[in-house]
Amino acid sequence: MAKSTNQKLKILYLMRLLMENTDEEHVMSMSDIIAALEEKGIDAERKSVYDDIEKLKIFGLDILNRRSEPSGYYIASRDFELPEIKLLVDAVQASKFITEKKSRELIKKIEGLAGRYEARTVQNQVVVADRIKTMNESIYYNVDKIHSAISSNSKIRYKYCEWTTDKKLEPKKNGSYYIASPWILMWEDENYYLIAYDSASKEMRHYRVDKMLSIDIIGDKRDGAEQYNSFDIAAFSRKTFGMFAGSETEIELCFDNGLIGVVIDRFGKEVHIIKKKANTFNIKVKVNISTQFYGWLTALGKGARFVSPPSEAEKYVEYINNIREVYSPLS
Repeated sequence: MAKSTNQKLKILYLMRLLMENTDEEHVMSMSDIIAALEEKGIDAERKSVYDDIEKLKIFGLDILNRRSEPSGYYIASRDFELPEIKLLVDAVQASKFITEKKSRELIKKIEGLAGRYEARTVQNQVVVADRIKTMNESIYYNVDKIHSAISSNSKIRYKYCEWTTDKKLEPKKNGSYYIASPWILMWEDENYYLIAYDSASKEMRHYRVDKMLSIDIIGDKRDGAEQYNSFDIAAFSRKTFGMFAGSETEIELCFDNGLIGVVIDRFGKEVHIIKKKANTFNIKVKVNISTQFYGWLTALGKGARFVSPPSEAEKYVEYINNIREVYSPLS
């Protein structure tokens, strides 16, 4: 039998056919396989297909042959199971830093990890429109450059921006470049943040990646290794509210027992619980005092109370009173 131009690719086409078209509920008979290969211009005999299937099994594909009706071959397991694929899709959908356009592109690629029948169940769950998404498409290149800088132990320079009332990102510091030593990227509060060492202030600082523009890798080697090695990322995440910087202070708070889940979600299971009354508990934690922290505490209503230090409790009361003054004409 004459070899077609695609004959040498037969085993690869066979692998794709099985990966794309089969699962436990959908099989391909030998006749189906031979017909599909012929559509690709490939002549195939049963014996050669049997041999190729055996080679694919040795290669690592989990191919089974179901004898009961409907009989045929199918991929029994994949690198990613369907629940795992749905989990990845959910993460892409929920991520604010990924634009709507890029979300759809990524989800399409993730669907390729499943067969076409399983992919349909994923597609039925996909809802991207009207979700709050970033408008900065360059974030992917930002992340790539930052990773490259970290790998090459290099500093970066960039412009750091803030939103204006015209809904535009405008560079801070009159467009001057920031220079920092990037150490790690972290995911917090539904956004990507760069943790970097600022040589001028000699501090570890964080920056929203989607607000960084014109990133360049410069030749200077990073500094701040000692500070980074002593930097506790988990503790930083727990005590920083909304990634707003503030003065770190040890405080004591009192909560109604019903808020224990909220406290553990925020500070972790390691938080020390002090039980003073039957229906309340206290905790002592270090937090970065900021308006974001005040907002979190206020949202818990009467179920949360500032205990100490008194000076910080007074600042919190002043914060609440300042808000009340805005509404004083209504009284």
